[in-house]
Amino acid sequence: MTVFQILNVMGGLAFFLFGMHVMSNGLKEAAGGKMEEMLQKMTDHPAKSFVFGAFITIAIQSSSALTVMLVGLVNSGIMDLSQTVGIIMGSNVGTTLTTWILGISGMETDNLFWAMLKPESLSLFIALVGVVMLMAAKERRTKNIGSIFIGFSVLMHGMQMMSDTLKPLAELPEFAKILTAFQNPFLGVVVGTIFTGVIQSSAASVGVLQALSLTGRISYGMAIPIIMGQNIGTCVTALLSSIGVSKNAKRVSAIHISFNLIGTFIGMAVFLVCGNILKLTILQNAITPFAIAGFHSVFNILTTVFLLPFSNQLVSLAKRMIKEEEGSAEVFLDKRLLLSPALAVEECRKKTVTVMRISFAGLRTSLSLFGKDGNITEIQEEIEKKEAQVDEMVEKCNQFLIYLSSNNITKASAGFVADMLQGLGDMERISDYAVSLVRVIKKMKKNSPKYYTKEFKILNQNISEILAELEKCYADKNCQEAKEVRDKAYLLLQRMKEIRKREIKGLRSGKGDAELSVYMTEYLTSCRRVVEHAINIADCLVENT
Repeated sequence: MTVFQILNVMGGLAFFLFGMHVMSNGLKEAAGGKMEEMLQKMTDHPAKSFVFGAFITIAIQSSSALTVMLVGLVNSGIMDLSQTVGIIMGSNVGTTLTTWILGISGMETDNLFWAMLKPESLSLFIALVGVVMLMAAKERRTKNIGSIFIGFSVLMHGMQMMSDTLKPLAELPEFAKILTAFQNPFLGVVVGTIFTGVIQSSAASVGVLQALSLTGRISYGMAIPIIMGQNIGTCVTALLSSIGVSKNAKRVSAIHISFNLIGTFIGMAVFLVCGNILKLTILQNAITPFAIAGFHSVFNILTTVFLLPFSNQLVSLAKRMIKEEEGSAEVFLDKRLLLSPALAVEECRKKTVTVMRISFAGLRTSLSLFGKDGNITEIQEEIEKKEAQVDEMVEKCNQFLIYLSSNNITKASAGFVADMLQGLGDMERISDYAVSLVRVIKKMKKNSPKYYTKEFKILNQNISEILAELEKCYADKNCQEAKEVRDKAYLLLQRMKEIRKREIKGLRSGKGDAELSVYMTEYLTSCRRVVEHAINIADCLVENT
């Protein structure tokens, strides 16, 4: 094999991997927005999870990327370990779509219509359409579809380069000698595992095998063990991603590896029986790209059918392999979620809702202390703990959102990220005012025991109601209710101004208590700031819906 032939094969593989990457990114952007909704609906049963895993893997064209996302979801506490089993099984089936497309390219036909439909024949036209869509379109969705077309065309060009370079090797005696080593099925499994692990793409690995099969020198007996090994090799990416995560997240990779190892063990047992006992002659026949795609799918489907009923046992096995350590904690937001920006945005929004609930709960607790008898020091300490918790969560959310904004996200998602950053700042300030209010109340209780008034009680109730309504409409993403809450907040601001005017008027007439008035002014100012921050949050929700 000459240097130029080696370069051609390596260049073809590079084009293949790059095309896969471009196509995968385009598919993620086009389909990612539905992931969160499907995640909630289709992971309550292994069969549903299987369908979900297959669908998402077809959408993003990478079972490894999906498994990495699962590691991040479990590490963040968003998903339970048992929910991932069916998804992992489904991803193994979904990843076979690319091999079917490549298999069609290896079919021989004299029919002009079917010949024109072969991927390599269509790829140039698809590339032209993709470039036009990418350059001329204004909508992000159309550009994503253009990227998918371009990625597919580059992928097929790489496949064609490898096929054209490898075909002449069939006549070389040196090539025949190398292939004799693959008569050993166990060596085939090892080679398939290592090669797939290195390039971190089972679809690309199977594509190279399909290109080699076009030489006519690859038999069924050689190809089948390699395909089984490729299923094990695809676990490498997930294994690497599990470094530095919680024990529970590590178990996702353990399930993935166990599933593929058990499937390969059973498959090899059947293969050895067919080859050494039944002596099936088909194993000596040359395999085609189409047959490789067929076996790849059948093997993954049969493995899933066999192991799907044992989902709970796979979870138990993973837990025995990786035992829980005391003190291990879930990550607030795992950066692996950034593999799917749409999913990352939605999960960060959920964490933002959690921040809001803690912040608002602290503020409502502070308001409830107004006019309350007894020592409030313990409650004050609890409010201060909540404030510190909010500060920590806001910092983590902000860091995650900044990472997310640097990714290739849609214009709508970018606006939503900016609004979340602003909203988190408002929530943090409301939490700060919860601490300020309780400190003012303590001063009033100590220096002006008769500070309590019915008007302030009503005011506190109104603020609590506004926060409760805002919390609900923010969690539900209800634009109409957010508008109503905002209107109520503006009316409440006006009422606060009137209360303040009466306080000043009372002081001027000599009827008011000067010291108490200072405290009341401080209290009103904090309440006004809280309502203004609530209005800001409502504005973000209204503008982004």
